[in-house]
Amino acid sequence: MLTKRLIACFDIINGRVTKAVRFQDNIDVAPAGELAGAMYDAGIDELIFYDITASGEKRGIDIETVKKVARRVFIPFTVGGGIKDINDMYEVLKSGAEKISVDSMAVRNPEIISEGAKAFGSQCMVLSTQVKKTGWTKSGYEVFIDGAKLATGIDALEWIKRGQELGAGEICVNSIDNDGMLSGYDLELMKLAEDAVSVPLIASGGAGSPGHLKALFTGTQAQAAIISSMLYSPRMERNYTVREIKEYLTQSNIGVRPLRNE
Repeated sequence: MLTKRLIACFDIINGRVTKAVRFQDNIDVAPAGELAGAMYDAGIDELIFYDITASGEKRGIDIETVKKVARRVFIPFTVGGGIKDINDMYEVLKSGAEKISVDSMAVRNPEIISEGAKAFGSQCMVLSTQVKKTGWTKSGYEVFIDGAKLATGIDALEWIKRGQELGAGEICVNSIDNDGMLSGYDLELMKLAEDAVSVPLIASGGAGSPGHLKALFTGTQAQAAIISSMLYSPRMERNYTVREIKEYLTQSNIGVRPLRNE
């Protein structure tokens, strides 16, 4: 049985990691390189880096911060935000990332997924999508872009199906409704997503305790989970360590990767 992956997600503004609630009111946490090193030392399995203002500001990704993070981690590292074409992807990969995440730009130009998959392989392409339950689409879930600010009218399930068809090797589904709320993942959304696609799914938005991860991994087929707030959000009454989370999941008979120093 494949082990479940725990992923730290960095929402980057001006080279620093921030945390938000439902994509609003970002508060500062730490310099990206510094926190990346701490997460790596703590035993996190993977890291996702989003330059969250790049698309809205119509600029390229913060390559210097990508390099700072890449120098501190030796685990799978995914980068997204402001990636417009193959040249941008190449620059990000050359700077130390192993995977490319596309989101708003993919909605505007879906062929960027197939172009990236053809150039670098499907295993390198992650489709990230921000999803809100609006009731305005067939499934009830709608895709939002530009930092979850702009509704697209696109059905979330139809979009991830198309993303898989175009060559995305992995899909990250982020619940806008649950993001930063610390009340658990949108399990209904993840169950619908797993019925729609066959590629690995990353669940994002809502984790506030190890029990939320147990509910996700026993109630859905998600292969990975983003757990940012649990690890370092100032809004938490207390943060959890990667060790605590992995020990809890192991005791719950959920397979996780062992800590690297053991």
